[in-house]
Amino acid sequence: MLFNSFRFIGFFLVVYTLYRVLPFRGQNWLLLLASYLFYGCWDWRFLGLIWLSSTIDFLVAQIIYASSDPRRRGLLLSISLVVNLGILFVFKYYGFFADNLHSLLSSLGFELSWTTLRIVLPVGISFYTFQTMSYTIDVYRRQLVPTRHYFDYLLFVSFFPQLVAGPIERAGNLLGQVERPRCIGRSNWTEGAWLVLLGYYKKVVVADNLAPIANAVFNAPALNSGMEIFVGLLAFAFQIYGDFSGYSDIARGTARLMGFELKLNFRMPYFAKSPSDFWSRWHISLSTWLRDYLYIPLGGNRGGPGKMYRNLFLTMLLGGLWHGAAWHFVAWGVYHGLLLIMFRMIGVTDKRPPRGNGLIQTISVMGFFMLTLGGWLLFRANELADVPELLTRMVHPWVWSGKKALLSVVVFAGPLMILDYYQERRADMLAILHAAPVIRWAVCGILLLFLVVSGAMNSYEFIYFQF
Repeated sequence: MLFNSFRFIGFFLVVYTLYRVLPFRGQNWLLLLASYLFYGCWDWRFLGLIWLSSTIDFLVAQIIYASSDPRRRGLLLSISLVVNLGILFVFKYYGFFADNLHSLLSSLGFELSWTTLRIVLPVGISFYTFQTMSYTIDVYRRQLVPTRHYFDYLLFVSFFPQLVAGPIERAGNLLGQVERPRCIGRSNWTEGAWLVLLGYYKKVVVADNLAPIANAVFNAPALNSGMEIFVGLLAFAFQIYGDFSGYSDIARGTARLMGFELKLNFRMPYFAKSPSDFWSRWHISLSTWLRDYLYIPLGGNRGGPGKMYRNLFLTMLLGGLWHGAAWHFVAWGVYHGLLLIMFRMIGVTDKRPPRGNGLIQTISVMGFFMLTLGGWLLFRANELADVPELLTRMVHPWVWSGKKALLSVVVFAGPLMILDYYQERRADMLAILHAAPVIRWAVCGILLLFLVVSGAMNSYEFIYFQF
């Protein structure tokens, strides 16, 4: 059940209508049933998997919290992590590692024959697995008191607006809201409706109209000139931004309409001036998860520059692997890890941005955007073997081709970047709602017009559903 489908809109309207007339506990039961129905529409066979993962962490967290024996607590946490990561490995990574091990052994002269399991990847498994793991880890650290309400916990894990592609929530934020009655006021309506409208604009108008340009280039690199590849890369950069941040906006907007406040997941990422600045703006719920549950436990900034660089590299390597079981995702993670290390070496971070006047700041933004494009080339390539072909063609003498595609990128991505610039200048993610009424209504009208005229619902799935 795609967000960008009339089926989902009808589903949400029915759920929302019932939600508004039910008492607090009835609302939670409705949301739990709706969330499992929503997930079951993808593949009902995996309902048992999300229930099992949720139940194990609920029970383990209770026992961990009640125990004062450090060894027992550590053993229980290990059981939780092994079960969760084991499920994730079997469904997402087994085929990747098995195929590569088979290729390695064959290259060494070992003739082996085995059957590789071709397992369907449960939608959203990487997201809800990280969500349940963070709950158990927080309880183990004594940073969280576990809930005694089993069905509230099931809702926390399966809450349908953010279930399949985030934001990756923490119990300290979402579970607390599940357990308390929600008040729905005027701000819920205005902010929720704005986020939903903006999300649909980003997905249906921007991402889905740029997808054919990017697909044409990356599906046949040898048939495109250097400029066409560059335009296709630009198209993908704005496609993935519109696609993923659009999903997050719709998720946050629908939740806001029901009285929930989900984590901010994107904050004008293409105005970043450095890698650490970028990761404080892009997929924020994942980058903060990796920071809190991987980078800091590895040692973080402690132990000198060498260990800090090692920790940065390992964190981004695993962050790349989180996105998918393929070498080009690993390469993307390595690339961003190296960028973080290099910028740390020259003393540039999100807390210590490049200094200078407006021109220097603009050059910093444009320069880092070009580095970001290098990462997207690795990310979008169908396989790592395509990357040399793409790079070779990009450095060949350019032929002025692909003008129509470039115009499409400007037409569809331009208004989104203008909106982001407006919000960036005011340091306000809801700057449009705080603008003068004539500006507010004009922007909403323009987005709605774009949506009606150029959008086709249900054209493409969200990119991050595959993760």
